[in-house]
Amino acid sequence: MAIADQKMQDFSERLTTVNEIKGRSLWQDAFRRFFKNKAAFASLIVLAAVVLFTFIGPYFAVWSNEEIDWSVLGQVPTKGIPSFETGHFFGTDDLGRDLYSRVIQGTQVSLLVGIIGAGIAVLVGTFYGAVAGYFGGRVDSAMMRTVDILLAIPYMFILILLLMVFGRSVLMLFVGIGLVSWLGMARIVRGQTLSIKNKEFVEAALVTGVHPFTIIFRHIVPNLLGVVAVYATLLVPEMILTESFISFLGLGVQEPNTSWGALISQGASTIQYGTLWQLAFPLFFFVISLFSFYFIGDGLRDALDPKDR
Repeated sequence: MAIADQKMQDFSERLTTVNEIKGRSLWQDAFRRFFKNKAAFASLIVLAAVVLFTFIGPYFAVWSNEEIDWSVLGQVPTKGIPSFETGHFFGTDDLGRDLYSRVIQGTQVSLLVGIIGAGIAVLVGTFYGAVAGYFGGRVDSAMMRTVDILLAIPYMFILILLLMVFGRSVLMLFVGIGLVSWLGMARIVRGQTLSIKNKEFVEAALVTGVHPFTIIFRHIVPNLLGVVAVYATLLVPEMILTESFISFLGLGVQEPNTSWGALISQGASTIQYGTLWQLAFPLFFFVISLFSFYFIGDGLRDALDPKDR
C-alpha cells in the first residue's frame, strides 16, 4: 500500500507540473530567442541609449544649436576643443556653434528620416505586394512589371530630382526616400503572399464569401509581419545612409537644421586644420546606430526563422 500511495503521489506531482507549464506563442518564442542573441540584445541597448540621448541630451546643453560662441569664432582651431568649462562638451564647429547641440539635432533628424522613411516604404510596399500576390494573373503581371520599370530608373536620380523640384526640406526627404524605396519590400511581400494565399484558412475565408481586401488585411498581412519586421529593421539603416549621402552632397537638410551627413561633411572639410572632434563625434553616433540596426535585424531574422527552432 505504501508503494502504491507513493506512486500515486509521484503521478499527482507530475500532473501538477504538466498543468503549470504554459505554452508559448510564436511571438513569445521569437522574443525569447531574440534576447538570447547577445549581439542583437546589446545593439538594442545601444540604440535605446542613442534615442534616450536625443531626448535627455538637450536638458544638459549650455548652448543652442544655432548660437555662436564669438570667443572662438575666427580663432585658432584649438580654441573650440571640447571643454566642460565653456559648456562645449563636443567642441564647436568652424563657425563657433556648439557641436553637442548640433549632434543631438542631427541624430534626431537622421533617425526620424530613417524610421519614417522606412515606415512609408513598409506601408506602401506591403499593401502593393500583398494585392499583387493575392489577385495574381494579369493584375500581378501589370503591377510587378511597373515595379521592374521603376527599379530600372536610378534611385538616387529620382530622389535628387524630387528635392530639386519640390524644394530641399526634411518633409520632402521623408516623402522622397519613402516613396522610392518601397519597391524591394513589394517584391518580398508579393513572393510571401503567393505561398500564403493557397493555405486552408485563406480558402475557408474565400468560400464563406469574405471580401478579397478583407482577406488580405485580416489573414494574409498578419502572417507577413515577421518578414516585414525583419526587412524594416534592415531598411532603416539604408534610409539613414541615403539621407546622409544626400546631406553630404548638400542637397538634404538645410541650415540651420543639420543631420549626420551634413555634420560629417563639415567635419571632413575642416579636418586638415586639426579639428578632429568635428568629424569624430557625429561619425561615432552614425556608425554605432547603423551597426545596431543591422545586428537587431539579424537577431530578428534568426528569431523568426522556423528552420532554426
